[in-house]
Amino acid sequence: MNRSFVRWRANFVTGLAVVLPAVVSIGVLVWVFGFVANITDTLLLLLPPSWTRQRGGEGPVYWYWSLVAFLLAVMLVGAIGRLARYYLGRKMIQMLDQLLSRVPLLNKVYATVKQVNEAFSSSKKSSFKQVVLVEYPRAGMYSVGFVTSDEHREAEGRLGRRVVSVFIPTTPNPTSGFLLLVPENEVTRLDMSVADGIKYIISLGAIAPEAQGKGRPDGQGGEKAGAGTPP
Repeated sequence: MNRSFVRWRANFVTGLAVVLPAVVSIGVLVWVFGFVANITDTLLLLLPPSWTRQRGGEGPVYWYWSLVAFLLAVMLVGAIGRLARYYLGRKMIQMLDQLLSRVPLLNKVYATVKQVNEAFSSSKKSSFKQVVLVEYPRAGMYSVGFVTSDEHREAEGRLGRRVVSVFIPTTPNPTSGFLLLVPENEVTRLDMSVADGIKYIISLGAIAPEAQGKGRPDGQGGEKAGAGTPP
């Protein structure tokens, strides 16, 4: 009986390792679709609710109509992007931008969202420049972070030393975390790519890329930011 249970437990753990990634991936996809659908479903307002909603128009939107609204939103965004490539489209976007910037309260939200969007836009350089180690939350303990900027003139003028912005993400959700201004000579730069760094955070440290020359456990760790040109 004991041996049968041990065998069953081993099979269960193996099956869980195979099934869990697929189940989590599907669950995340369904959640994202539901979140986006709550926004894109507004495109169905011109259609009779009895067509698009369950229980004669009083229930939730049918999933296939949500899919239609999502595809329509994708097409509209693509059309706006294409229009923005031309002079007339750029002028219209510029006018809309000026209009939203003049509306009290809304202009604050709009400006913030626009700055965040531009920071993470694929047309610009990646906001995460390099993976680093910093002593956080206390001396002797290290956290993996991402350098986001090295331009801080006011802070450097007041502190009298060079500092860099380091984003310390939470795990397994790397989109939230803490922003630290760390003295440049206290930042240890790693050879790990940004993509590998994000995988490392999401996997709770289980997926660690192999060391590439530096960072080996031989006392020759990653290069300090102030010790030379970053890799």
